Amino acid sequence: MFFDGYGYHGTSFEQTYRCYPASFIDKPQIENGDKIIMPPSALDRLASLHIDYPMLFELRNAATERVSHCGVLEFIAEEGMIYMPYWMMENLLLQEGDFVRVKNVALPKGTYVKLQPHTKDFLDISNPKAILETTLRNFSCLTTGDSIMVAYNNKKYYIDIIETKPSNAISIIETDCEVDFAPPLDYKEPEKPVSNLPSKAPFEGQEAPGEAVPKFNPFTGSGRRLDGKPLKYDPPPASSSGLKDKKPEVSNTHDQSSSTSSTQNASRQSQGKLVFGSNTNRNRETPKQEPAKEEPQKKEEPKFQPFTGKKYSLRG
Repeated sequence: MFFDGYGYHGTSFEQTYRCYPASFIDKPQIENGDKIIMPPSALDRLASLHIDYPMLFELRNAATERVSHCGVLEFIAEEGMIYMPYWMMENLLLQEGDFVRVKNVALPKGTYVKLQPHTKDFLDISNPKAILETTLRNFSCLTTGDSIMVAYNNKKYYIDIIETKPSNAISIIETDCEVDFAPPLDYKEPEKPVSNLPSKAPFEGQEAPGEAVPKFNPFTGSGRRLDGKPLKYDPPPASSSGLKDKKPEVSNTHDQSSSTSSTQNASRQSQGKLVFGSNTNRNRETPKQEPAKEEPQKKEEPKFQPFTGKKYSLRG
C-alpha cells in the first residue's frame, strides 16, 4: 500500500485541513447546503482512488470528537485549507483556522429521517414541506445529531436531525426518503383552562352542602268536608316516616275489632305499597260485632273519617 505525507492511501483518502467559513470567499451559496470547497490537490488524490460517487466525506474535530458528514462543491480552495458552511462549523464546534480531519466515506441511501425545528415559526410558513424539499436538494447527506440551516424569506431556520435510517449517517441523493417532524423545541403543551365559574347551585328540591332540607311527608295537613260544614275530626299530622308510621285515630264508634283492622291495614301499607281505602272494613261479615250502645249514634249525622272505606252522601 502506498502512503505519502498528504495522507494518501491506496484505497482511501484522509487529510487534515484548516477550516474557514464561506464568507472568506465569494461563494454565499455554500451556506444553503452541506458541501465544502477543497483544494485542487485533494481532487488529484481522489481521482486516483477507487471510490464511490458522488463523493461523500466524514468531518471530524479531534479536539471535541464531534463528527459530521458532507459533500464537495468545488476544488478551488488554497492548499491546506477548506471552506465550509458556518452552521457546519457550529455543529463541529470549530473556530476559524481550527484543524478538521476529512475522510472519504460511503453512506447508505436514507429511507427515513425525523426532523425537529428549533422554533415553531418554521411551521408558520405557508408551505414548509416545499421549502424543506427545495433546501435539501443542496444537501448530500444527513447525520443524526446535526442542526441544519434552512434559509427562507431573509430568515434562518435551524432544524435538528434527531433520527435517520438505516444508519446514523445517510445519503439523500436520488433516494425516496420518508420525512417526519417532531414538535418544535419551543413548543409548549396548551394548559388546561381553569374553570372560574362558581360552584353549581343546587336544583330546586336538592339539598345544598351544609344546608338541611325538610323531608317530604305525604298526606299531611287537615281534612275538610265537601259540603263546607266544619269538621269535628282532625287527624294528627303524619310522622317523619310517611305512610309507614301513619295510623289514623279511630272514633269511639268503632270497637276493638275496628282498631285491629286499622292496624292490619297499616301493616300492609308498611310494605312499600300505597293503599287507598280499607279493604278490611269491606270484608266484615255482619254489623252485629258492633255493640248495641252505638245504635242511637247511628241516627246522628255521620262524620267524615278519612281512609275508612265508607261512603257518604254529598247532600248533607
